[in-house]
Amino acid sequence: MVDALDTDPAIATIISLSRREPPVTSTKVRWERTDITEDDLAARFASADVVIHLAWLFQPTHDPTTTWRNNVLGSIRVFEAVAAAGVPSLVYASSVAAYSPGPKTQPIDEKWPTHGWPTAAYSREKAYLERYLDSFEGQHPNIRLLRMRTAFCFKPESASQQRRLFMGPLLMNRLVRPDLLPALPTPEGLRFQAVHSKDAGEAYRLATQSSSTGAFNIAADPLIDSKVLGDLFGKQTVGIPPRLARTALSAAWNLHLVPASPGLFDTLLRLPIMDTSRIRGELGWTPQRSSTDAVNDFLHGLHEAAGGNSPPLQPHIPGGRLHELRTGVGQRP
Repeated sequence: MVDALDTDPAIATIISLSRREPPVTSTKVRWERTDITEDDLAARFASADVVIHLAWLFQPTHDPTTTWRNNVLGSIRVFEAVAAAGVPSLVYASSVAAYSPGPKTQPIDEKWPTHGWPTAAYSREKAYLERYLDSFEGQHPNIRLLRMRTAFCFKPESASQQRRLFMGPLLMNRLVRPDLLPALPTPEGLRFQAVHSKDAGEAYRLATQSSSTGAFNIAADPLIDSKVLGDLFGKQTVGIPPRLARTALSAAWNLHLVPASPGLFDTLLRLPIMDTSRIRGELGWTPQRSSTDAVNDFLHGLHEAAGGNSPPLQPHIPGGRLHELRTGVGQRP
């Protein structure tokens, strides 16, 4: 997103607020150390034309109090600081996971209910903030509010971070090879959407420059299902009953072998398919990469243990996989 904003001549300054210092590669970008749970946000927002709120913790899934404190209470502090500072526009990173379960054959638009799925902290938190923003929007009609409901985002540089967040230290990158599999096991009924991170970043740039308000679905074509995954891997797929897959994941999660919770798996199977007509027609957004390009880039990055030069995306963390095991795999940040 910062890269997309940096290319826009209409944008003079980008202030990056984060707990850890990101790489600064442009004279437009300035960093300020900020924790949304405790710092004075209104003072930092005082001169902003737009606040784009992305900060979120996926982990620790074994400690939902920690994620609630950061994701929900921290986000509410951001929203209230936007109002206190008189910022005219707020762009918030919502998610497809905010949506209530929906059809897998007919796309839903932005009016679909956003009550999430109760067994996953991520979905609960996204849904709760949708309700909070409904009230916030009524109380602050002068603030232009946009909710970006994005599908799964992938790029090669995100592979190591996403492996740490969802797959854990036991997955060996070099084993992510289709030639090692006689067939590709996939949960029956698996269907989801994806988008390349660069295209998602462009969607945010367009949102900051528009006069639009409301929610926007963000996803690329085609829909990812077992057949598409089989084509990507060059393998036949073998359907696994969802209950069996969930039981295995639940056992691994309870043993602290994987960080992704069974609640996330429940959410994945119930996600609706989003219609992206509004963002394409109103903001003029057109993804330059297909969803299969995004997934393929991620798989290639996973095999190569790829990463980026920002703190969250670094390919190797201090202590390596032993540190991941020592922190309980989803038990501590």
